[in-house]
Amino acid sequence: MKVVVLTGPESTGKSWLAAGLQQRFGGLRVDEYVRRFIELNPRDTCLADIPEIARGQLQWEDQARAQQPPLLILDTHLLSNILWSQTLFGDCPHGLETELLARHYDLHLLLSPEQIDWTDDGQRCQPDLGERLAFFQATRDWLVAHRQPFEIIQGNWLERQAKAFSLVEQLLAE
Repeated sequence: MKVVVLTGPESTGKSWLAAGLQQRFGGLRVDEYVRRFIELNPRDTCLADIPEIARGQLQWEDQARAQQPPLLILDTHLLSNILWSQTLFGDCPHGLETELLARHYDLHLLLSPEQIDWTDDGQRCQPDLGERLAFFQATRDWLVAHRQPFEIIQGNWLERQAKAFSLVEQLLAE
């Protein structure tokens, strides 16, 4: 099983690209649990919600891993929970990073916010490009510091798709 994670700031095309990868290569896709959490809890999210959000994301990921698909596509993973917790609340519940590092991921596709317009979908909160660039840099810094395999995905929509498809095709050929 090869595991690919789409990561980076909001409104960069992660969900769109995850769906495209699944359509092109098959496999299983795990969506972003926090979106469901927000739909079920229509209020401002707080630091105390992060453990429940993380558990939900891990549960969805574990259920997909148990099926042993040739390709597992994660629209996000615990790194987003960690970074959003730090960004929004200045803190992160203990143990999330340990839980994240205990899992194997073959490739992280880190999506840049540049060249893509921010779209408000009712759940997003960073319309400022500078904020999204800071989140992108924090994601990149974490991946580098923890020696996680990643490739930056940037450019327009077609360039993003072409690069992601090429990288996943290479990964599956290994």
